[in-house]
Amino acid sequence: MKYTKQTFLLLALIILQMNLFAQRDFSKVEISIEQVTENIYVLFGSGGNIGILAGEDGVIMIDDQYAPLSEKIEVAIQTISDHPVKYLLNTHWHGDHTGGNANFGGKGATIIAHENVRARLSKDQNMKAFNRTVKAAPKAAWPVLTFSDKMSLHVNGEDLIAIHVHNAHTDGDALMYFPNSNVIHMGDTYFNGRFPYIDLSSGGSVDGLVEAVNKALFLIDDNTKIIPGHGTLSNKKELTAYRDTIIKISTKVKEAVAVGKTIEEIKAANFTEGFEDWGTGFISSERFIDILYTDYSR
Repeated sequence: MKYTKQTFLLLALIILQMNLFAQRDFSKVEISIEQVTENIYVLFGSGGNIGILAGEDGVIMIDDQYAPLSEKIEVAIQTISDHPVKYLLNTHWHGDHTGGNANFGGKGATIIAHENVRARLSKDQNMKAFNRTVKAAPKAAWPVLTFSDKMSLHVNGEDLIAIHVHNAHTDGDALMYFPNSNVIHMGDTYFNGRFPYIDLSSGGSVDGLVEAVNKALFLIDDNTKIIPGHGTLSNKKELTAYRDTIIKISTKVKEAVAVGKTIEEIKAANFTEGFEDWGTGFISSERFIDILYTDYSR
């Protein structure tokens, strides 16, 4: 196999990012809180955004970031409610959203997720984009309640609806919708203001991600508060722009692949022009094109 200069540069970038991850100092991470509605909050720290529904029935938490942050997250939650975490819902299996599962589950929280989340947490996973194997999580981290399509949780005066979206960011994504409060947590189907990471090795797909966003747009209105998996609190207008941008760029890549263009030719076409700011996060413009090319070439 002949390796191009771009391939070596990509591998070097991946190794660099893996080293940065290994050297991450969680002791310096601060957990901040933003109130979304009277009893719904979002916690920002390191990893996926955490949703909190507080009330007399107990605290409902959506995602839990990394294990070393559990104590800090718990302290932050205690400033919102005197009740413990009763239910913990995972939007998908990735460690920056499920890393604290064993910690919170060990303190009595019931962990809930799509059935594919349990399947992936219970076995070693090969993340091809990072050329590494993620070891199976301890049994205490596995969801004990799973669903295949959707489920409802009626707590704290709210009807929380978990809706599975197929083969989007992964194969186990779920939108967490609060219809009474008009709030939705989208997990990593939505990276606000940046290019998304689509985990192809975990069953994700570009077209599936677009369909997931379309499903969310069908549910919400102009007043809906949107909690993205990463990025700041959002709204329907921003989510629509996110969807349209992904469609615009992915369509160009798909058409280029169909006529036999190479990855080097596609990158040279600069299909992400005008969205340079979107590539300053976890997924650069170049890596986003790599994901699109890989998806449409298989």
